[in-house]
Amino acid sequence: MHDHAPTGIRGAGNRRLLAISLAITSTVMVVQVVGAVLSGSLALLADAAHMFTDAAALVIALIASTVAARPANDRRTFGYQRAEVFGALINGVILIVLSGWVAFEGISRLLDPGETEVAGGLMLVVAIVGLVANGVAMWLLSSAQRHSINVRGAYLEVLGDLIGSAAVIVAAIVIVTTGWYQADAIASLFIAAMIIPRAVGLLREVVSVLAESAPKGTHVHEIREHILATPGVVDVHDVHVWQLTRGAPVFTAHVVVEGAALTDGRAAGILSTLQSCLSDHFDVEHSTFQLEPAGHVEHEAHA
Repeated sequence: MHDHAPTGIRGAGNRRLLAISLAITSTVMVVQVVGAVLSGSLALLADAAHMFTDAAALVIALIASTVAARPANDRRTFGYQRAEVFGALINGVILIVLSGWVAFEGISRLLDPGETEVAGGLMLVVAIVGLVANGVAMWLLSSAQRHSINVRGAYLEVLGDLIGSAAVIVAAIVIVTTGWYQADAIASLFIAAMIIPRAVGLLREVVSVLAESAPKGTHVHEIREHILATPGVVDVHDVHVWQLTRGAPVFTAHVVVEGAALTDGRAAGILSTLQSCLSDHFDVEHSTFQLEPAGHVEHEAHA
């Protein structure tokens, strides 16, 4: 199997993809707000509110992506890649707040429907427009979201919108065919239920990055085994692996080598082998190794 890089518009930079998605989201949001007001649909209004949140989140993501592209300097030696993580954090919090509001409104309407009437036909048309637009936005972001936690945050929000639009379509069909208006409130609760797990998952990933935990799928013991299997290596300690943002892991370690390796010219070869190993086997492009003679470890132990 071959992993072909996307071409055409999907192969554009993250900022351009986010900008296109923002344009789509903003346009559909306006359509949904108008449709919600005219039809009286809570589910459609909830979906419109989610679209509004998505638009705000995409603006945040664009700002974070722009900041993250700034080069490193003497004060921020790793650059500004963590800006993407903070953008994702804001997105996750917005999703949690939104889902709480949708759930409250949905339950309120179920408990006290009053004389609520919903124009199911108009609700259906607007929901279909939202479904198509969200599908296009997801397709645009599907490749880039695998490598950027910031784009992934936007992708998850668009995914939630797509599912929400599908729920609104189902509710609209029920209303048109049966006249049961409570289907609108149930669709709203469904949207909230779909938002929460994705928001929690995104926040967990953000916490993992900020806590400098090892990236998901990275097994430190396997890295140690590869390092110890390198000719000339005696031991390895002080192993640390974390990530600046999604797709940007960082690795450091103290590697104990044979005493002669530091004097007979083999040190450069060992270092090159270790860096290639991390890059080829574990997709770690930024690795730092401190080569030490065996006696150096003993000296530290008695310090």
